[in-house]
Amino acid sequence: MTDVAAYGGTKAKDRKAKYKATLIQYLGEYKNILVINVDNVGSNQMQQVRQKLRGTASVLMGKNTVMRKVLREECANNPKLEGVLSYVSGNMGFIFTNGDLGAIRTLVQENRVPAAARPGQFAPSDVFIPAGPTTLDPGQTSFFQALNIGTKITKGAIEILNQVHLIKTGDRVSSSAVALLSKLGLKPFFYSINVTGVYENGDVYDASVLDMDEASLIARFSGAVAKLAALSLAIGYPTQASIPHSFANALKLLVSLSLATKYTFEESQLYRDYLENPELLAAAKAAAGGGGGGGAAGGDAGAAAAAPEPESEEEEEEAVDMFGGDEDY
Repeated sequence: MTDVAAYGGTKAKDRKAKYKATLIQYLGEYKNILVINVDNVGSNQMQQVRQKLRGTASVLMGKNTVMRKVLREECANNPKLEGVLSYVSGNMGFIFTNGDLGAIRTLVQENRVPAAARPGQFAPSDVFIPAGPTTLDPGQTSFFQALNIGTKITKGAIEILNQVHLIKTGDRVSSSAVALLSKLGLKPFFYSINVTGVYENGDVYDASVLDMDEASLIARFSGAVAKLAALSLAIGYPTQASIPHSFANALKLLVSLSLATKYTFEESQLYRDYLENPELLAAAKAAAGGGGGGGAAGGDAGAAAAAPEPESEEEEEEAVDMFGGDEDY
């Protein structure tokens, strides 16, 4: 008698050889891999996913020992595959593709199947029993009392008074909770193929990265640049991230020195005008707050801003005297 298995009923040794050849072929043919976990996923659900992915991706399941062996051998040609080895554990497999990883992940995880709770399993999500009438007869009131669930009898049926948080995520499901869900005819859990890791053209990362949109990526990048700039400024080591801040701080210092003395330069003149003429500052604030509204006010503010230019030239001449030491400051 010969061993009957996948790949046309060949012997186990030949089956492993064919699986190895297929895995090597896919590693060379595709540049991206989605690592999937298929706990509680049935064969019919897997077949539906394979049909949806036909033409865009290939699903390959197999024994973890064979996967590890092939990946270690292929690491000699592509060392970046070593990062995939850490994901090879449990009930898992690979989806090979050259397409959009986010779209394929969404398609795979959209295929969800409702399932009843089983005693002893760890809950993948919270389970709530809604308040309201049930189809159970009054003879089952004692069952709810044992679970500390408030009820009343309405029109010959049990009614739950308040919403009940029956099971919390990660908790082990009790037999009493399973019995209650069964009586109410509820299937609280949904199972689907879960993408756990991604190999994208040599880079390996967690699947949660695929949830990030462009805005969140920009926000994370900006946050990282801000932290780098702060660290560079703190230790006095200039980087491309900190140089703009260094110039800004230097300008602030020069403006402060200019205001404390009579030496004026172009960038500090505006601040000196504001200090000497508070009305000019008020007009500038009004112009900025008004968004350009009021032609007369805008003209007055423009005239006021242009007026100090001759004073700037006079103060620059005085600055030469300051450095010459002719006046006492």
